[in-house]
Amino acid sequence: MREILRIQTGEREELVDITDRVVMAVKTSGVKNGLANLYAQGATAALMIQENWDPSVPADVINLLRKLIPKGVWLHDRQDGNGDAHLKAGLVGPSQTIPILDGVLGLSRWQNVFLCEFDGPRSERTVIVTILEDR
Repeated sequence: MREILRIQTGEREELVDITDRVVMAVKTSGVKNGLANLYAQGATAALMIQENWDPSVPADVINLLRKLIPKGVWLHDRQDGNGDAHLKAGLVGPSQTIPILDGVLGLSRWQNVFLCEFDGPRSERTVIVTILEDR
């Protein structure tokens, strides 16, 4: 089964919690045991599994990446000013694979799935959710 998630972002850099949408895709699929593979389309977006109980954690992620990869100092910035966004997305990565166990997404209590926006805001980001069943 495949589902396309379309997500609107509101900031240049932000982590958007998409866990509920992924959980719904798994539920809709009817798969009891298998894998949910998530893939963010776009060269300046990524996916991350991280804590969402405390909002300081996503903020800390953004702040760390801003310190590691500052804006405005990269060769690609001469093209369109988003060299840092490409580097951040490449470092974090475009995909995550999560087990499905007894019909439930196999995240721990404190784990959530985030779309990482590094070049927003965007009216639409696309995440492809592919659900594979164990046979």
